[in-house]
Amino acid sequence: MTAHVIADDTEALAVAAALADTFRAGAAARDTERRLPRAELDRLSSSGLLAVTVPAEHGGADVSALTLAEIFRLLGSADASLAQIPQSHFAYVNVIRRQGTEEQRKFFYAELLSGARFGNAQSEAGTKHVQDIRTRLERSADGSYVLRGVKHYCTGALFADWIPVLARTEDDHLQVAYVPRDAPGLTVDDDWDGMGQRTTASGTVRLDAVPVPADRMLPHYLTFQGPQLHGAVAQLLHAAIDAGIAGGALAEAVEFVRTRSRPWFESGVETAAEDPLLIQRFGELALRVRASEALLREAARAVDAARADLTDASAAEASIAVAAAKVTAADAAVEVAGALFEVSGTRSALNSLNLHRHWRDARTHTLHDPTRWKIQHIGRYVLGGTPPPRHGLL
Repeated sequence: MTAHVIADDTEALAVAAALADTFRAGAAARDTERRLPRAELDRLSSSGLLAVTVPAEHGGADVSALTLAEIFRLLGSADASLAQIPQSHFAYVNVIRRQGTEEQRKFFYAELLSGARFGNAQSEAGTKHVQDIRTRLERSADGSYVLRGVKHYCTGALFADWIPVLARTEDDHLQVAYVPRDAPGLTVDDDWDGMGQRTTASGTVRLDAVPVPADRMLPHYLTFQGPQLHGAVAQLLHAAIDAGIAGGALAEAVEFVRTRSRPWFESGVETAAEDPLLIQRFGELALRVRASEALLREAARAVDAARADLTDASAAEASIAVAAAKVTAADAAVEVAGALFEVSGTRSALNSLNLHRHWRDARTHTLHDPTRWKIQHIGRYVLGGTPPPRHGLL
């Protein structure tokens, strides 16, 4: 595959906006038919957007977190499933940046600039909790490794060129193995059956004695032994998707009320858009969307500031800012996507219109990790100065 190389933040945002407009047009039909977005992902790859965090010294645009968050917000406003697919892609590009050797960076950055996609194989079902990783890397006599395990919720794996796999070595250290999609012993089952984000193909990855050369492994456990932004960046992109869902649902509601809704007979107005009670509710919903977008930008700036001067204090501030953005955006996505029907009326509930995809996507995506724990960490930080824990979900 060949891909355009994006030069800077301005071009990245322009490309994202144009692609979002294109993807928006077919989003409802793709969701209804559960038509997987292979062609759309190929366009995303060839556009160069998937390589925008490659460092400048390796030929990339190295865009800011502020720009990256806006890219995801734009894509999320158009098609939340499509926006979710590359979220892990960027998380595992960050792992290479932080833990890769110079040779590993050189190899994988070249792959990214040519349009390669990373999937993910990290979560497991039936374990004690989300960080109880039981997939194993077994060392072979020649110094290479063999992967064994089963992964679930593997968004992007079906469409990937490389699948980063979270696994533990015999010393119980957490590693990321970057495995080609066509590696022997690796299979991807398209068995995702979620009520929302239907076209993410977040299915199951099975690893049956998959060979892994030693130079395709990165020591992810080292990421969390000092100040880090791995969790903050990953969560920032989730927050951006939620903010995008909220904004997309509000735009859909505005269009519906302006063009299809009838005024309530007691309002005494000619059009639904003139109803003072609807005007009030739209004002409230717009405030929720604006708040989510404002906190998203603030969080992204905190990540950028920490990236420029990474310390325990700056990393903690970035994580807390991202947590605040994620809580607000998740609440906004669910509320605004649900209120779409409240303001639009009975006709909006027609299944043929598929307006409920916004709520289904919001409800599904916001289950990714509980916001109640983010609020706990914010409270502890504000009240007692307790820094948030170092892990990939904060």
